[in-house]
Amino acid sequence: MREKLRVAAYAVCVRDGMLLLARSPGPGGVPEWVLPGGGMEHGEDPHDTAVREVAEETGYRVELSGLLGVDSSRHTFPGRFGRRVDQHGVRLVYEGRVVGGDLRPEVGGSTDLAAWHALAAVPGLTRVPLVDTALRLWRERPPSGRPTP
Repeated sequence: MREKLRVAAYAVCVRDGMLLLARSPGPGGVPEWVLPGGGMEHGEDPHDTAVREVAEETGYRVELSGLLGVDSSRHTFPGRFGRRVDQHGVRLVYEGRVVGGDLRPEVGGSTDLAAWHALAAVPGLTRVPLVDTALRLWRERPPSGRPTP
């Protein structure tokens, strides 16, 4: 089995009761909403990753006001030549505030739309689990930086 570590950084941007999300094509072609953010480049600071990814996926410049917490997940996937992949994902979740730019979709990237959604409407969206985890971190602000189960 091959082991793979993936580190990513995301931003929770809430303004006037609305959450900023990006839309990703998702498995089987069904679009799902995700937090703006993504994988760190080698040598990149996670803070800079979140700022860069938000700009790429939404067009906005953000200021990060703090680290809300860390989410960790582990999954096993089929790999090439019958060899399984044990993937461990570490996701740093920051709180962000839009300070400039204009809302626009990403071009040629992993998302195709960016939009603000009412916090009350988020449970009705087709979304990745990290959206709920990040909102729990944003609401609860646990001292440990770990989301409640």
